[in-house]
Amino acid sequence: MKLDEQLWARAGGKCELTGATTELTSYTLPPETPSQLDNTLLISERLANQLKKTEQLNPEDWKFLPNVMWSEHPAIQIVSWRMLNRLKNEGWASEALDILYLDDETLAEAKKTGDHENEGYVSFHEDSIGQRLFEGDTVVLTKTLDVKGSSLKASLGTVVKNIRLVADNIEQIEGKIEGQTIVILTKYLRKQN
Repeated sequence: MKLDEQLWARAGGKCELTGATTELTSYTLPPETPSQLDNTLLISERLANQLKKTEQLNPEDWKFLPNVMWSEHPAIQIVSWRMLNRLKNEGWASEALDILYLDDETLAEAKKTGDHENEGYVSFHEDSIGQRLFEGDTVVLTKTLDVKGSSLKASLGTVVKNIRLVADNIEQIEGKIEGQTIVILTKYLRKQN
């Protein structure tokens, strides 16, 4: 039996956290390990995206945690502990975290990502007016820029296609202007729709 079939059978075709029956996906707990039945959950895509930090964390979507954190499945316990830590500024999450008990092995597994040390807010690459940027987007320069180490001048209104996001700095993207790859600050860009 394939993993997806085992997940659907175990979950009864419902999100293992909320009981939702639509837009379900499998979610393997980080750190990246081979997906197995004991480290993978069937959950709604919305929750999976928040867990993966590809969507902003919405505390209202997680108010069910105090009810499911007592699950017998370690994967559900780990997700509950990690999310309660990310939401610890919410009163209900802090109270639930205070009473949640995990055995030593499960707690050690939950701490492996270090995610519990981060705040719940996730930062994304955004242009000068706050629109979220994605890999491959096309942007327009909102200011004429001198390119350091080059005689190239990137003029106001220059279109930069197929941008790449700088992974460790949300204020920078990479793009090609006149065949030269340069780093551009996001505050000088506007996403072209």
